[in-house]
Amino acid sequence: MIDARPGGVRGWLARTLPILPVLLAEAILWLGFGALLPVLPLYITEQGIDPATLGWIVAAWPAARLLGEPAFGWLADRGDKRVLMLAGLIATAVVVPLPLVFTGAPAFFLLRALAGLSTAAYDPAARGYIMDATAPDERGAAFGLYSSAQMGGLLLGPAFGGIGAALGGGYVFPFVFCSVALVGAAVVLGLTTVRRPAPRHVPDEEDDDAPVVAPDAPSSLWNRLLVAAIIIDLGSFFASGTYEVIWSLWMTELGADIGLIGLTFAAFGLGVLVLSPVAGRWSDQRGPFLFIVLGSLGAAAAGILYTLLQDPILVVPVVFFEGISFALLGPALYAVVARGTPAGRSATTQGVYGAAGTVGTIVASIAAGALFVIDVHLPFYVFAVTMVASLALGLVVGGPALRRLGPAPAPASASAPSPDALAAKEPA
Repeated sequence: MIDARPGGVRGWLARTLPILPVLLAEAILWLGFGALLPVLPLYITEQGIDPATLGWIVAAWPAARLLGEPAFGWLADRGDKRVLMLAGLIATAVVVPLPLVFTGAPAFFLLRALAGLSTAAYDPAARGYIMDATAPDERGAAFGLYSSAQMGGLLLGPAFGGIGAALGGGYVFPFVFCSVALVGAAVVLGLTTVRRPAPRHVPDEEDDDAPVVAPDAPSSLWNRLLVAAIIIDLGSFFASGTYEVIWSLWMTELGADIGLIGLTFAAFGLGVLVLSPVAGRWSDQRGPFLFIVLGSLGAAAAGILYTLLQDPILVVPVVFFEGISFALLGPALYAVVARGTPAGRSATTQGVYGAAGTVGTIVASIAAGALFVIDVHLPFYVFAVTMVASLALGLVVGGPALRRLGPAPAPASASAPSPDALAAKEPA
């Protein structure tokens, strides 16, 4: 049996093994997404789509997630989360390469929406699985590893996509590579995740099989901590919508080639990869408030710095700094969400959190293309202001409950969950 004491490699392994399949799957699927992300806007605009219409096409993905994540999260809490995870990955793998066959603005919009709906089936179940498999005082660190796994794939993905395209694959290679990676992630999950029985709907306080939850877990889904986390997260999702639309186009305006554009994605991923696990542990040990403030302000500052750059190579260190900022912010926000999650509603909470955040992506995607046409720097200014405003409003809504949020409380039993205990941790 692995020693589950907090310190040392063996303790780390004991905490990580229950969620290792999801971490591996995240790294693989983001390897595919990383190969596709830098070239997707370029491919679409080469089909005669203008930047403003591109914004609407990009917005179709989060719009579908906005509708799908709450419903799929609710469903995941009432069944086997693994089923939804596998179904979401396979469906996305089928849809992703279809823009190579079906072109034009209506087809691109519809296919992006279908891809978004497919990923909406996967993501809440995956994050809910992580919450169920970890103790309350370890969830910041767990989601730090989750972010790091994603960015590890994003770090390598652009290189795979760029090399494959350069060797003759062209735009076809990243689309196909992404689809294959999604199938690979599904295989990993199918072979390694623990099958979970259908959850009970009423927890039995005397049952040893009741899920491990924090002693201060709220009774209602709509509580101050969760709402504050959602508001602050709107800013970071606003960043993703902005950059997905205009980043490659802006870098091209600066004179960057596809290789340098891919390098900037890798630099961002490296910042998150290096710091996220450590930042998540810090959030568990010291409370998430400071890291939320530093991460939000750092990301906003990076947005302003981009407007001052004229040499595309100088973008790389700023992107790395921005990655570090999001490495501080992401796990801390997930830790707040975990503290605001009622017992037995892990995937539902993650679905609501993800769907609400995508509102920022939708607004940013639609606005970024139009703003870019007016002035290439305008989307960056708007993002920076939105990031600071969402932080300020979130801090007001969170109030003292958020500002004074200390280290996460340990459950009654401090031992790390084992794979055999995963079924016992299924929410009621």
